[in-house]
Amino acid sequence: MRRNYQDPTYKTWRSKVYRRDKFKCQMPGCKSKYQIQAHHIKKWSEASTLRYDVNNGITLCRNCHDSINGMESHYEVLFNDIVSAKNGKLH
Repeated sequence: MRRNYQDPTYKTWRSKVYRRDKFKCQMPGCKSKYQIQAHHIKKWSEASTLRYDVNNGITLCRNCHDSINGMESHYEVLFNDIVSAKNGKLH
């Protein structure tokens, strides 16, 4: 299934991720507020049940998002820990 960026459910998911992360890149050491993108922690194509789960999303600036391209699985634990800390629970 291809992602429809205009789908209202997708837009709501993205908006909730942006708000939770205060519209800043969550990559440690970055915190940029420019060119923010919502990234799926578990890949869209591989985790259909998590596609609209806010806890499966994190905001990254375009540079950080591009820098993890092809290595997304290496960052899953880090990103899950960051999201869990925001939710007040340990992963």
